[in-house]
Amino acid sequence: MKLMSFTSAQGSSYGAVEGKRVRDLGARLGAEAPDLRAAIALGQVSRLEKLVAASEADFSLDEISFLPVIPNPGKIICAGLNYEAHRTEGGRPDTSDPALFLRFAESQTGHEQPLLCPHESADFDFEGEIAVVIGTGGRRIPLDQALSHVAGTACYNDGSVRDWQLRTTQWTPGKNFPQTGAFGPWMVTADELPADRVLSLVTRVNGQEMQRTTTDLMTFPVARLISFISTFTTLEPGDVIVTGTPGGVGFRRNPQVFLKDGDIVEVEVSDVGILRNTVRKEVL
Repeated sequence: MKLMSFTSAQGSSYGAVEGKRVRDLGARLGAEAPDLRAAIALGQVSRLEKLVAASEADFSLDEISFLPVIPNPGKIICAGLNYEAHRTEGGRPDTSDPALFLRFAESQTGHEQPLLCPHESADFDFEGEIAVVIGTGGRRIPLDQALSHVAGTACYNDGSVRDWQLRTTQWTPGKNFPQTGAFGPWMVTADELPADRVLSLVTRVNGQEMQRTTTDLMTFPVARLISFISTFTTLEPGDVIVTGTPGGVGFRRNPQVFLKDGDIVEVEVSDVGILRNTVRKEVL
């Protein structure tokens, strides 16, 4: 099942996508589960499947606007340097544990929504990634149980404002300008797409392939990330873990390639779909 968050003429909601049609599941569950994060937290995914089977579509995709899959996650935890090609292209040392940083919810945008290059920078870079959404929370999750805590998998573009990322020893400033990270178009639930399946990940800018990898090349696989992260913080339903980008980012190319107003960025993940955004330069 493909689950998404969206806005329509009736307001914000969430639903299931089949082809080019959307069933509004938020309207059917109402105040009981007002958003997708709440539905996941209530363990309603199996109920959502029954609602899909028993209902007709409410919208076509061209009648709605995409929101980030989870618009209001409690935590967005991102893994850096999680593919060897990206670690080595930046000359970073090898590590025995994941390199992690945080995003804020307001830094995200949805599929087919603008990626915003901030007024303060021209060094806006793409980072195609895969995100997993936590379905069952927990603390100190054992490695062999970690994948059972995943609700679904989605595409992510962990857009980076490179000059601001490098202004300090921490990456937070360059990762949290509003609307610099894209998340969508939907998540595919774990019953259809197990989190340990080997997936391909491709990033294109204006149709030109810039990044390509497969998830078996992750230094720290999804299960390891979940187990490690849950050691120091309690993972909650709807939390998002962004699993890292491969080699080929614009900052490390010669010459460098930064995103410009009007550029179209696509992140494609096999068995999930294509996340597409147009870059817009912020105008004050």
